[in-house]
Formats: sequence, C-alpha cells, structure tokens
Amino acid sequence: MSWGMFCAIPIPHKDWDESCTNLIIPFFPVVGLFIGLLWYGSSILLHLAGLRTMMLSAFLMLFPYVITGFLHVDGFMDTSDAILSYRPLEEKLKILKDPHTGAFAVVSVLALFVICFACAYEIASDTALDIGKLRFLVLMPVISRSLTGLALLSLKVIPQSGYGSYFKKNTKTVHNISLVLTGFSAVAAMCFLSVGRGLIVATAMISGFFLSILWAYRQLGGISGDISGYALTVSEACGLIALALI
Repeated sequence: MSWGMFCAIPIPHKDWDESCTNLIIPFFPVVGLFIGLLWYGSSILLHLAGLRTMMLSAFLMLFPYVITGFLHVDGFMDTSDAILSYRPLEEKLKILKDPHTGAFAVVSVLALFVICFACAYEIASDTALDIGKLRFLVLMPVISRSLTGLALLSLKVIPQSGYGSYFKKNTKTVHNISLVLTGFSAVAAMCFLSVGRGLIVATAMISGFFLSILWAYRQLGGISGDISGYALTVSEACGLIALALI
C-alpha cells in the first residue's frame, strides 16, 4: 500500500486493506530504501557503461522525481506558491489547494532544478575519482522519508488536508518510534560509510527538513501531504548540495 502510494513503479499484486492504513507512513522509509537502491544501482551501471557527465548529471537529478511520479515535487510547488504569495492565511490555504500552477511555483521549481542539476554535475564529475560518493544515494531517501513520516504523524494537520488526516488514523506511539529508529539507523549507516561525510550529509538533510517544515508550518498553520512533500524535497536537495561540496 505504501509502495502504491509513494512510488511510480507498478506492482503486480494490488491489495488495499483499510485496517492497515496506519502502517502506510511507518513503511514510507522502506519504500525510500528501495528507491535509494535503484538510484544508486542504476547510477553505477550508467557510470560503468561510460555515460557522459552531462547525461549522468541529468539522470542523478531527475531520478528521485521520476521514480515518485513527481508526487513530492508537486507538493513542493503547491507549498511554495502558497507561502511566497504573502497573502493572509485563508488565501494561502486556498492557493495550496488550487489545482492551477502559479508563478511562484514555477520559479521555485526552476530554482530547485538548477541547484540540484549543478550539484549532480559536481557529483558526476567526481565519480571517476570518488565513486564511493554515490553510496550515500541509498540512504538519503530513507532519511528524508523518516523525517517526513515523523512530522506528518506528530504535527497538527491543517483541516483542508484529507490525506494528512487519513494517514494519522489509528496511529500510535510505536509508529513514531519506528520512524525514529529507521531514520537513526540510516544516519548511523551513513556514518559507517564515512564518519565525516555521513555526518555532513545527514546534518544538511535534517537541518534543511526542519527549517523548511518549521517555516511552512508557521506560514500555513499546520501540515499536509503537500507540505510534507515540500519538506522532503528540500531535505533531499540539501543532501545533494552537501554531497557535492564535500
């Protein structure tokens, strides 16, 4: 159910059980692990196949968006459009749910793509000397999704968010604990790969997530599926920036 919600790769067996909806978010980081493994594995294969730096950079940047059907980028655009409008709260919430694409959404996603492509280019340019950098791609989606799930289950959901309220039904403390443990395990695994680099990438992702979710929460009065996607996208972008700089 979690895979079907948050990954664009179709699965042969589809079964929806309402009694299991409280497990969709706790399993969100597991979906992130599969995405990370595919991101890393396909990047290695393309690098070994001799794909040029520019094309490899485009792949590195676009993969996490394409594999999720641009779901979280959509939330990033909607949230950016609402926040950057600087309107009263009621109007911001209307903009958040408006299906039309605003100017602020377009400008924000263009800035996101330019920054992420530049970072991906730095990483791809360095793979000939340091292919080990790509290993961090496995764990980045796990960390971002652990943070996102924890925020969605812990913070107040805005009334207009149907998905946010739906995912929180019948959730318990153990579900939050599982997300904390999963996220901590991913950070520990990053540090196992390289203590210095792991700490830098993980810190950048966690900082980017909390700053973005705090800003959005204060501006919009709560959290929703779109706001969660916004913070997830910012967190992974911060991870790419850190990985490119170290």
